[in-house]
Formats: sequence, structure tokens, C-alpha cells
Amino acid sequence: MKRVAIQGIAGCYHEVAARNYFRDEEIAIEPCPTFAHIFKAMSKDDTLLGIMAIENTIAGSLLQNHELLRKSDVCIVGEYKLRISHSLAALPDETMDDIAEINSHPIALMQCEEFLDEYPKIKVVEKGDTASSAKEIAEKNLKGHAAICSKFAAELYGLKTLAEGIETNKRNFTRFLILADSWQKENIIQESDINKSSIVFSLPHSQGSLSKVLTILSFYDINLTKIQSLPIIGR
Repeated sequence: MKRVAIQGIAGCYHEVAARNYFRDEEIAIEPCPTFAHIFKAMSKDDTLLGIMAIENTIAGSLLQNHELLRKSDVCIVGEYKLRISHSLAALPDETMDDIAEINSHPIALMQCEEFLDEYPKIKVVEKGDTASSAKEIAEKNLKGHAAICSKFAAELYGLKTLAEGIETNKRNFTRFLILADSWQKENIIQESDINKSSIVFSLPHSQGSLSKVLTILSFYDINLTKIQSLPIIGR
């Protein structure tokens, strides 16, 4: 059975992406509190896989994750693009009229502003995570509380979905990278299926230095899907 390290707790969008990517296999999820802990866990166990968000169509690139990847020895062996669809979940016997407080991660709350504006009397409280908001309501039996989370999290923690697809922008996608130790990348993806590569390089501070590199890529008919600049610390 494949074991996959994720950032967050059970029911978070990282788990949703992992289970969708490995949908034909049985996997075991290993939650990590931060993205950095994913790489620490993988460095201690080279059989462990990882999944990490790298960019979002609304929030843009997660620059800290680019840096974590650059410093590590792991390989990118795949990617998965997940449409982020938020649901409102509460205890099974609750209705929308019972809700006095809505909890979730601040980004999720921001992405559901139009829905929340329809209920100005409901208190909105920021929490550390979407899935943990659902878990807390279920474990503490918090009546009058609802969580903005994935439908998967609502089902996992036994909550009732009061509303689905409440995000304002329906084209909200997050791209996740599938990570593995270099020795076992052949077990995850066949060489014949590889059609994308990521490279990191630094350039001199001179006229046309980036243009010269891009000219080489163009000469070999390589399609550039993304370019991301990062600072060199101290320079």
C-alpha cells in the first residue's frame, strides 16, 4: 500500500487530491502539520510519497513551496489539478436557520464572500483549517456552528451538507505536485509517460540573460507552461 504525506488533517483538500490521483489504488494518508514537515517525513522514510499544493488560480504560486522543493532531494513524479468546491456543513439535525456561526480557514472564507454576504447576521470566525473546522464541530457537538469545508470532509466527520458549491469563483483550481524519492520514481510513473520537466537555474544580472535561455527552449520546440522567479536570499 502506498503511503502519502499531506499537509493538514484527514478530510482536507490535500487528501482529496491524493485520493483522486491514486483513485485506482488503496493508499494510507499520513497528515503533517506544515509543508516543511512533509519533506522532513520523506527524508526519514524514502518509501513515503508526498503531495503538495504549488499554485492556485486565484492565490497564485506558493513561493515557499518552490523553495522547499528546491532545497530537497525529492523528485516530482506527477501532478493533479483539483477544482476547489466549498460546502457548508453542520450537525445532522441542524438547518440553515439554526446557524449562528460559520468557521473555516481565512482563505476559504474569502473565497465564499458572496455566499456569506447573504447571511449578514451569522458570525464568521477564522480557523486554522477547513477540515479541522468540520472535525471540531463534530467532536464537540457544536450546535449552531457550521464549517466551510470540502464535501469529503463533511462526510468523513458525519456532518450534514447544508449548501454545496458556495465558492464565488467556480474556476478555482489548485495544482498539486506528487513527490517521491528518486530511487522509487520508476514505481510511480513510467518513463514513456513523462511529458513535463521542471528546472531551476540562476542567471547573471545582465541584459538579455533570460532571453538567451528562452531562445534555447524555443529552438528545441519546448513549450514553456510556467516561469517563476525567486529571490536569492542575501543577494
